[in-house]
Amino acid sequence: MSDYLLKTIQDKTLRTIAEKVVEGVPVNEADALCMLGTNHILELGLIANYLRRKLHKAHAFYGVNMNLNYTNICEIRCPLCAFSCDDGDEKAYTLSLEDIEKKVSEAVAFGIDEVHIVGGLNPRLKIEYFENMLTRIKQIKPDIFIVGFTATEYDYFAKLNNISVEEVFQRFIRAGLGALPGGGAEIFAADVRNTIAPRKISGKRWLEVMKIAHSMGLKTNATMLYNHIEKPADIADHLSQIRSLQDETNGFKAFVPLPYHDANTGIRAKRVTTTGFEDIRLYATSRIFLHNIPHLKALWMYLGEKMAQVLLSFGVDDIGSTYHDEKVVHAAGAKTPDYGTEPYLRNLIENAGMKPVRSASDYEPLGK
Repeated sequence: MSDYLLKTIQDKTLRTIAEKVVEGVPVNEADALCMLGTNHILELGLIANYLRRKLHKAHAFYGVNMNLNYTNICEIRCPLCAFSCDDGDEKAYTLSLEDIEKKVSEAVAFGIDEVHIVGGLNPRLKIEYFENMLTRIKQIKPDIFIVGFTATEYDYFAKLNNISVEEVFQRFIRAGLGALPGGGAEIFAADVRNTIAPRKISGKRWLEVMKIAHSMGLKTNATMLYNHIEKPADIADHLSQIRSLQDETNGFKAFVPLPYHDANTGIRAKRVTTTGFEDIRLYATSRIFLHNIPHLKALWMYLGEKMAQVLLSFGVDDIGSTYHDEKVVHAAGAKTPDYGTEPYLRNLIENAGMKPVRSASDYEPLGK
């Protein structure tokens, strides 16, 4: 397989990168910039697919889950966000614990394995609300996997309740927390971050919170938002910082690039939709650069079904989940349905020539 790779790639720069990959040498930021700018995307894809096959063979993961967006009231109102509202706005809402029980019970009847929880920074919601939320969800289905709250939310919970982030994690683990999503990373470059999310925690603090989570045995995702005002160098820097923390903690289980949707936001995207070239280069580069993170996820709901299928041949091994009742990206103009069925996701994977594997965010195989 490695011999075929090296013989097939004709572009000199990509061949040098391929040689590093075959020898197990991490590529550097200069290599990342070359990959993000190359027009030889099929050769780039060969390198990314070499790593993907080495890690996962022909398996591709998907999940059967629900999204639980417990409130859209948020103190920081990032310009990039179309989901958040001020308290008192016509569209503002906060789910009661009874509302949450009803939503989760209905989703469990569909056969979900996981609940994915994120929401706004609402000062009315103290830590007991979240502990009770997690406890009630586990009472509905004791083996359900809970992926809950971004690093931004954990930092906020700690400050609002005058406790440490460590204590927040301890209390949530006791209540049933299984892992963390990767949201809130956006892009780490300070000048860009100060424009798109000026009141959000810094990239440095995001990494610090994730490091604490990893030290307490919690696995997490890591995300990166692209197609706004970032530059290729910002992307390379973001990947480098994620990889450095992974070298230290080995706590990231998946990397999730997220194409920015700008409808109803204060930041205009580079393009209404990303180009296939841009998506392919970014995902393939991510797979090659983040050699130490086992999974690369392309959310079909963000990218569209066809692009998610294509990316399975460019380094991606996870297309996301059913996402019953997703609200955040659809508030920003995503045109995909706000949920998918298991047969639909399995069909996407099989039609891309891969073998579907149902799992929760711990990537343990489930069901079929």
